[in-house]
Amino acid sequence: MKNFVRNEPLFSLCGLNCGLCVMHMGGYCPGCGGGEGNQSCSIAKCSIAHGNLQYCFQCKEYPCVKYVGMDEYDSFVPHRNRQKDFEKVQQIGIECYLQELQRKINILEQLLEKYNDGRHKTFFAAAVYLLELPDLQTVMQSLENQENIWDLSPKERTSIAVNSLENLANQRKIQLKLIKKPKNTK
Repeated sequence: MKNFVRNEPLFSLCGLNCGLCVMHMGGYCPGCGGGEGNQSCSIAKCSIAHGNLQYCFQCKEYPCVKYVGMDEYDSFVPHRNRQKDFEKVQQIGIECYLQELQRKINILEQLLEKYNDGRHKTFFAAAVYLLELPDLQTVMQSLENQENIWDLSPKERTSIAVNSLENLANQRKIQLKLIKKPKNTK
């Protein structure tokens, strides 16, 4: 949206972690309020109307009607953690939250560089988005400690990483799959 600029484009106005989005990582989107290329966004228009708030939780009307049903389906990133992430920001502060987000971005970059066979970008992005940082750090340490992992083919390394993340997600009762809105059938 033209003239909509925010201080922190990697953590969106509505609570999405744009820094973990495959569209942002691929250079197709500058992140929330990142300048040129922003999509038209009703929440951005609402922010402008309410004094250019940086995050929806700062609004006295939050959570408003715009949030009803908003987290039922995902887009390029999961939508399920937005309110939880807003609560976390309010508890630990935006600077600490952004540091944690940067650590998650670094983990995602490592997964994509070292463990992706070219077919699991969306899976890894969803896993990093949905799992907590300490769990991700544990998985990464486990992967790095695997003997002879670099002797394996990319496909085998991917399989080990995917299985490790899926096992952890199952323990936490987290579904590592984007929930797509069903197509409207007439």
